[in-house]
Amino acid sequence: MSNEARMQAIIDKQDIHDCLLRFCRGMDRFDRELYLSAFHPDAVIAAGPYVGDVPGCWDWAQPMHQAAQVLTHHLLLNHHVDVTGDEAHSECYYQFVGRNHPWEEGSAETVMLAGGRYIDRLERRDGEWRIALRTNIIEWSCLQPLLAPPFADVADLAANGVSTRDRRDPSYTRPLINNRALDRP
Repeated sequence: MSNEARMQAIIDKQDIHDCLLRFCRGMDRFDRELYLSAFHPDAVIAAGPYVGDVPGCWDWAQPMHQAAQVLTHHLLLNHHVDVTGDEAHSECYYQFVGRNHPWEEGSAETVMLAGGRYIDRLERRDGEWRIALRTNIIEWSCLQPLLAPPFADVADLAANGVSTRDRRDPSYTRPLINNRALDRP
């Protein structure tokens, strides 16, 4: 394989990984536009009991996450991609972490952990990689008690903003700034 072909393969794989990250960040930040940007408009997704178009999956998943969890993290792990021209097949291991609202009055928050694989067929259309077909294979899950985060001086940490599930989240701030006091001798 020529260096030019190898370089194009690296670029394609990075663009595909960036596409998968848009899906994750879009769901975690409840950013519908970003979530949808990971898929072609005619894409089909199979996620849990849902099988259908991507806007329908958003309409099913987002309210479920909002009702059940205080926050979610969709984490991408091992990633394998086969690219053939303008079509690619991807297997990406994932881990889902959800900080759950208390299930009933007086109960404590819990953490849902789940893992599996996103198996995708992607297509490059008009020079952009997006998912055309996704199958979400859930392979394990568990429920754990929530522990206080380490270094949780909430008043000090909140100076840089608190995690939100929308575009007010500090990750959207440009330019990023630090509002916490610097520890200097």
